Amino acid sequence: METLTNILTSIESVVWGPLMLLLLLGVGLYLQLGLKLLPIRKLGMGFKLLWGGRTTPADDRKDGEVSPFNALMTSLSATIGTGNIAGVATAIFLGGPGAVFWMWITALVGMATKFAEAVLAVRYREVDEAGDHVGGPMYYIRNGLGKKWGWLGMAFALFGAVAAFGIGNTVQSNSVADGLGESLGIPHWVTGLVIMVLAGAVILGGIKRIAKVAGKLVPVMAVAYIICGLLVLFINADQIGAALGMIFTHAFTPISAAGGFAGAAVAKAIQFGVARGVFSNEAGLGSAPIAHAAAQTKNPVRQGLIAMLGTFIDTIVVCTITALAILTTAWTSGETGAALTAMSFNEALPGVGQYVVSFALAVFAFTTILGWAFYGEKCFEFLFGVGAIKFYRVVYILAIFAGSVLPLGFVWLLASVFNAMMAIPNLIALALLSPVVFKLSRDYFDGKEVLPGEDLDKS
Repeated sequence: METLTNILTSIESVVWGPLMLLLLLGVGLYLQLGLKLLPIRKLGMGFKLLWGGRTTPADDRKDGEVSPFNALMTSLSATIGTGNIAGVATAIFLGGPGAVFWMWITALVGMATKFAEAVLAVRYREVDEAGDHVGGPMYYIRNGLGKKWGWLGMAFALFGAVAAFGIGNTVQSNSVADGLGESLGIPHWVTGLVIMVLAGAVILGGIKRIAKVAGKLVPVMAVAYIICGLLVLFINADQIGAALGMIFTHAFTPISAAGGFAGAAVAKAIQFGVARGVFSNEAGLGSAPIAHAAAQTKNPVRQGLIAMLGTFIDTIVVCTITALAILTTAWTSGETGAALTAMSFNEALPGVGQYVVSFALAVFAFTTILGWAFYGEKCFEFLFGVGAIKFYRVVYILAIFAGSVLPLGFVWLLASVFNAMMAIPNLIALALLSPVVFKLSRDYFDGKEVLPGEDLDKS
């Protein structure tokens, strides 16, 4: 295990090095500028479309499997997870308060990235042998860039199928088992077994069952966590100004050691802020468009406007609340991960806070496991066909239990490496297909809608 950990650590230092950070932020900034800040300007329109997308017009129902609203909820079920609780805490522990600023930057440019991903996913989606709409980076690479880029689509599908076991599976069950073990004394294997059985019952039902469960659980769990977080901030209101000051100051200047905090250079703030930001909102990974490709919609841009809300809700809203709760309480305690977040909530809400975090972590992780099960199986289907899905589901479900008893550090390391490996093919494709995104967006707002299947050049 030690040898494997050392190998993965070496790989992580390369794949999350300056080149990857430049690629993530560079492609996102390029798309944001190319779209003339459309994702930020049209944020209100996105929320309006989301509310209207709770039900699908009759003539759109044949063009997908789930409503536009449930497509976003499936995407959010995968993104709002341990990254919002344990990931934020880890970023602050390793990169200092300045890491939060770089998480925000990642989110602001990531809104454009997520918009582009969903636009291309709907534009280039296909119908598989089972009659379901399938899409995502592997399909927009193959159908948008042509057969000569087929190897890149295969690479994404391979990394995505494997990455699902990290970011969407073992990391989630491990964090829940760790959190419930700390707060309630429940053995890790018991937590793993319960999650495995419950998640298995949903996963085996496919996208429609996953979307149905996500559509009910995600809004409730997100609102409940936000309310509790705001209560913590209300209690610590006098510390919020200082916390914000630290975030902006140490985004550009090093921070010295304090208490149990070891100190951090600016490079660490950027590295862990971007890495944990992407882990949380998944903008650029190419995972969310797999869910949005199943949306019952005829227009790619409408789904893109809904999709970009995932990044805003996840990072600008939920992660910020977690970060401020930590920075106004126990961030120098020496704790990290979910334990740091639980300690922070418990300082403000004694005897209650740690249970709020433990419950939120359990629900967040459960829905993330569901969402990533769908992402992973669609990547696996791309490689091996519809018939291979059942095999993938069984292995994925069994991995939930394994993750609950593995060492936390190793699990996070594995997830971090494969996140980066997924992002590279997707970011290359987004850059090359950006003219398509720009044209579809211009046409939509000029009143000239281009539907999937139509010739873009003749529109």
